[in-house]
Amino acid sequence: MTLLIAGLVLWTTTHLLRSLLPELRDTLQQTFGRLTKSIIALVILVSLLMMIHGFNNAAFISLWTVPPWAFYVNNLLMVLALYIYLTTATVPGTAFLFGSLKHPQLIGFQIWSVSHMLVNGDLAAMVFFGGLFVWAVVQWLLSSNAPSVADRALVDGTLVDRSSASITSAWGHLGAVVVVYAVICAVHVLFGRWPFAPA
Repeated sequence: MTLLIAGLVLWTTTHLLRSLLPELRDTLQQTFGRLTKSIIALVILVSLLMMIHGFNNAAFISLWTVPPWAFYVNNLLMVLALYIYLTTATVPGTAFLFGSLKHPQLIGFQIWSVSHMLVNGDLAAMVFFGGLFVWAVVQWLLSSNAPSVADRALVDGTLVDRSSASITSAWGHLGAVVVVYAVICAVHVLFGRWPFAPA
């Protein structure tokens, strides 16, 4: 559990560096130059590995029994989370819904966290997924006034507002959601976690 919490603190601190400690971020930028982003990415990767290892090796302390229906809700929420998250990879007018959301990646991440808390009724899961949910909410609140890729995007060299763009084709976006969802399910199965129903 200690490693899980340490990784969570490191993840949160690193992601909030720009918002809460801009002077420190500027100092790092001046010191390391172009390497700053690589260093930050490495720290984030280390924090992720710490959280995963800590979560997988934490003692199982049950808080409640997960009902069977929670797994079906979990899968529906996962599809929704991916759909919203991946709107940042599309151009205006290529997603049926949610194209004008502010910071859709953080919103998708929040839904992902909630979906996993639903199907994990132990203390370590609440610390892991609950902690990431709190980070995503704080990050979203701090970033609410900052520019977002969800607001505008370049289309043929012109800035287009997502909220007013007419839908031209959403099948590519839907296809990407299906592919990513299938890959995530395959990874779960590979590591012995059946994602569709209680094991």
